[in-house]
Amino acid sequence: MELIITEKDNAARRIADILSGGSASSSRQNGVNVYEWGGKRCIGLSGHVVGVDFPEEYSDWRDVEPVELIDAEVEKRPTQESIVASLRSLARQADRVTIATDYDREGELIGKEAYELVREVNESVSIDRVRFSSITDNEVQNAFAEPEELDFDLAAAGEARQVIDLMWGAALTRFLSLSARQLGQDFISVGRVQSPTLKLIVDREREIQAFDPDTYWEIFADLDKDGSAFESQYFYRDEDGNEAERVWDEPVAEAIYDRIAREDGEVTIDSVSRRTRTDTPPAPFDTTQFIRAAGSLGYSAQRAMSIAEDLYTAGYMTYPRTDNTVYPDDLDPEDLLDSFVGHQTFGEDAESLLDLDGLEPTEGDEETTDHPPIHPTDELPKRADLSEDEWEIYELVVRRFFATLAEDATWEHLKVVSELDGAVDVSLPHDTEAVTFKANGKRLLEAGYHDVYPYFSTNENYVPDVDEGEQLSIVDTRIEEKETQPPRRYGQSRLIETMQGLGVGTKSTRHHTIEKLYDRGYIENDPPRPTQLAMAVVEAAEEYADRVVSKEMTSELEADMTAIAEGEATLDEVTAESREMLERVFEDLTDSREEIGDHLQQSLKADKRLGPCPECGKDLLLRRSRGGSSFIGCDGYPECEYTLPLPSTGKPLILEDVCEDHDLNHVKMLAGRSTFVHGCPRCKADEAGEGPAIGACPDCNDEHDGELVIKQLRNGSRLVGCTRYPDCDYSLPLPRRGEIEVTDERCDEHDLPELLVHNDDEPWELGCPICNYREYQARESDSGTDLEALDGLGAKTAEKLAAAGIESIDDLTGAEADDVAGDVDGVSADRIRKWQAEA
Repeated sequence: MELIITEKDNAARRIADILSGGSASSSRQNGVNVYEWGGKRCIGLSGHVVGVDFPEEYSDWRDVEPVELIDAEVEKRPTQESIVASLRSLARQADRVTIATDYDREGELIGKEAYELVREVNESVSIDRVRFSSITDNEVQNAFAEPEELDFDLAAAGEARQVIDLMWGAALTRFLSLSARQLGQDFISVGRVQSPTLKLIVDREREIQAFDPDTYWEIFADLDKDGSAFESQYFYRDEDGNEAERVWDEPVAEAIYDRIAREDGEVTIDSVSRRTRTDTPPAPFDTTQFIRAAGSLGYSAQRAMSIAEDLYTAGYMTYPRTDNTVYPDDLDPEDLLDSFVGHQTFGEDAESLLDLDGLEPTEGDEETTDHPPIHPTDELPKRADLSEDEWEIYELVVRRFFATLAEDATWEHLKVVSELDGAVDVSLPHDTEAVTFKANGKRLLEAGYHDVYPYFSTNENYVPDVDEGEQLSIVDTRIEEKETQPPRRYGQSRLIETMQGLGVGTKSTRHHTIEKLYDRGYIENDPPRPTQLAMAVVEAAEEYADRVVSKEMTSELEADMTAIAEGEATLDEVTAESREMLERVFEDLTDSREEIGDHLQQSLKADKRLGPCPECGKDLLLRRSRGGSSFIGCDGYPECEYTLPLPSTGKPLILEDVCEDHDLNHVKMLAGRSTFVHGCPRCKADEAGEGPAIGACPDCNDEHDGELVIKQLRNGSRLVGCTRYPDCDYSLPLPRRGEIEVTDERCDEHDLPELLVHNDDEPWELGCPICNYREYQARESDSGTDLEALDGLGAKTAEKLAAAGIESIDDLTGAEADDVAGDVDGVSADRIRKWQAEA
């Protein structure tokens, strides 16, 4: 029996389907899917099923000094017992094993982990390795026809990353968390790649905060040509001879404006210049440029990569983790284009490209031999096969491939320089003798690649044909006062580009690093903005141990791990060097432990502050109860016991908006797709109360005359409840948002009024609250799985987990939290771990 091992279940399903010609059957073993056909079995892992950790005696944070972790032994242990058990059972029966994990450093390490698990139970079995860049019929068949050996050097590079990241992350996280007395779920996380990335974000925020704007003025004149006006702008030559539009002296700006604003003002055309510019198509997608392009469509880096991985596994595109920007010699663009001919969406564009004389694809600066640039395969999905997001990303990949084969675009640029007639009674900038204007027009002559790649702007700017010496009337003037602007925050894609340029992280880890910064509460919003905790962690590291946030140190270790992959260094050599670095860091940190802790504690408090307590004047802070729910409490506790409730669903985020009545920051609740703004907590508490009765309580009206009313709770929730609460706790949930209208229509069955919910769109017919709740329960019962027994895990999340291969509590407890979070949009690794602990 031959055993085939893939990285994930959906890849196993796809490869089994290809190799079996669609005849493979599926069964479950220990909750794991096993695909079987013709003497072959195929099992998918869930990423890493073996993890590195310190021995159990190092697990108590209070008894083990963080510095002791530097020289502690690292051991491997299964992290997903059900998958490991299934793999071992199948390996015992195998006489041949083929490892078909992804072809990159991480995939090679996962393959090596599988190799070692197999060898533990079957020492003599033959083990091969197959590599492919797309899960298509041809590539998979060819790869299995020519198996290779596992690359132990490449796997060792991945293992070195695991060990080094564990060592740095665990030791520094424990040190900072213990110093700040911040334990439990709110520990302070530090990482080898995470910290330099955070410093990039913090440094940019410092630039923004330190920015002192300067005021300047820009002056415009609309010129008339045959009854049609076009805009021109005042300019001058600065002391370096460059064209400048900003006037920094207000009296000069006002004098120029007053002069051109006079009635019957005219200008004389001084020069007219035309030039044609070639606009070359973009290079093929590497990972970073793909993330950037997807970001322009509104996708986070994590979401874009998650969709791309799904499309790769389905066989519709090549492997999305690549630095390559040069198509390989064995790619025939014409053949690939031909597969799109006749396609409803892409067929016409493919035909137009095939009609060109000689297809010469563009090339980027990087050429590697592991994977090609990202491009579509010749296996085309139907529109109905993909979700809207998947289709949008797929179309982006297809059209980028088309663009790399298309012709140049051509633009005509027209520049018209004119001079104001008459003198100005003021000294002009840099002793300019005349008041001059310029108008820049551009027109697309040949659309070229823009016809097949509509993601770049093709906006034109109209400027009419004029002749030198021609006089034109000024028909309108404007002067605009402006300020210089601070640098913009990094967007996620721009941040990833910067990390790539500095050698921080890899194509496989950068988007995960950003997601981790969000999960740990170091950054918020998009573009990412650092929290006070983030500022404090970076400040403490800079002052007491700057190596922690040094991009040079991180890029040096990345280079060392590349040396391992290339056989120029060993795992032991690189990890020993990293231990020496970390020891030097702790020499700096240990003497300043108390100062670091105080600094972090103050910043943690600042991140949680909403405003003044109305009873004692001290700060109101976000707090967490012993049960894990969030509320607002006074910093003066226990002397002051003032509190405000928050919604029970979601994680609170303090917004910049401040309530004018109570001087409290507004709060937003982050709850996956149901994220909502709660607003001012005091306003919400003041709104609490009961509305008029809408009908009889079905539980207690017969005996006690209980009535149902619409209630607004202090935490912002709304419900239909009995007036006799707490003696009668009958209640029905209502939507949190939107104005609720009680209509005159009544339910025949329950004699309750029909309700409408008014949001920004059309009113939503909620109907009878009892009937609506019954329908909701029926839907939940039909679509649910046993996963929904877990606190805070609803039907929609259960469906997303099922799509990722997590269909039961057994699947969830046997999965790696980080891998599941990477596969499921909107679910963090911390939430996965919470559910695993509960299960």
